[in-house]
Amino acid sequence: MKAHWLDDDKHAIDADELRTHGVVYEALPLEPGGYQPALDDLRDNRGYVTQDQIELRPDMDNLDAICAKFKDEHLHEDDEVRFVLEGEGIFDIRSNDDRWMRVTVTPGDLIVVPEGKYHRFFLTDKKAIRCVRLFKDQSGWTPVYREAA
Repeated sequence: MKAHWLDDDKHAIDADELRTHGVVYEALPLEPGGYQPALDDLRDNRGYVTQDQIELRPDMDNLDAICAKFKDEHLHEDDEVRFVLEGEGIFDIRSNDDRWMRVTVTPGDLIVVPEGKYHRFFLTDKKAIRCVRLFKDQSGWTPVYREAA
């Protein structure tokens, strides 16, 4: 994971600083036996009930349409939990004082963007990511877009 302030890319953000803004980050082992116990603990401690995988690839016919849903600032009524198995992505997340934090996730990275936290998501130039997702309720994952002020 690499993270920094968008308005100050020289100031790196670590996992402790992310946590002060409600964002959880952990590095987990990639082997299936290595990450699943940690995901099970997270599920049990935070009330998640469903686990699945999502994959975005450059050869997908509808990749641009799928990615368009995530590029505008939005929040969810459920946590957004991603454990990256392959590829990479970028989360821009609003801090408590409404600044942008940019978090680039790569294989082995677990990120939890809490419910109600405005964010947006982009693929990197590789245009590929495969993640494990956890949900409390899949219906709570509908994006609620922030209106322009």
